[in-house]
Amino acid sequence: MQIAEVRRFPVKSMLGDAVPDAWVDHRGLVGDRLWAVCDADGKLGSGKNTRRFRRMPGLFRLRAHAGEPVPIVELPDGRCFAADESAGHRAVSEVLGRPVTLVAETTIPHHDEGPVSLISTAALRALTGMCGGEPGGGDVDPLRFRANFLVDVPGSGFPEDDWFGRRLRVGRDVVLRVVRPLTRCVMIDMAQAPAVGRNDLLKALAERREMTFGVFATVERPGRVAVGSDVAFED
Repeated sequence: MQIAEVRRFPVKSMLGDAVPDAWVDHRGLVGDRLWAVCDADGKLGSGKNTRRFRRMPGLFRLRAHAGEPVPIVELPDGRCFAADESAGHRAVSEVLGRPVTLVAETTIPHHDEGPVSLISTAALRALTGMCGGEPGGGDVDPLRFRANFLVDVPGSGFPEDDWFGRRLRVGRDVVLRVVRPLTRCVMIDMAQAPAVGRNDLLKALAERREMTFGVFATVERPGRVAVGSDVAFED
């Protein structure tokens, strides 16, 4: 098994970037989901409504890039703002149609369920067999699941189902402990360039997989992970 993609999302629930490598610490990928869009009542922008999160249509029209000392947010018209810039807050509010600010993580992590998320190419092929591939051809786009790591695994099926509780060594240094499956929401069917909108993926997962796809893991040993890094079980 090998790492096929590394993705980082500097602002939660916005589009992010595929990167050649990333550093991983005990919080997860450095800089991943470290910022979030915050509503007037303190709830964070997401694709679902929970005690902590609020669904905010329009977040996928925005893209966040890594920056120093804060991420850069790109608007649909191409304008870019630093995440802590007041003019940017106003511009993002206009796009979303509600007053919001961008806030950095404090004591409560912005992750939905855990520090690091993983999906496999085998599971994407299995889901493609259930629902069909993308309209333009090919398997279901891994971008839809916003995972940090896409793991290249031969065959077709859901190999992650056998990873729970196991330790994965990724590259030379990083060790992850797989905790449990990731529960999915309507975001996987939403359009996020280049993937177009559809309405069948969440329904299929609800009917056949209790709405789960992929897994999340905690970090037992930090280090660097790159595209092409080997992935192997340590137990």
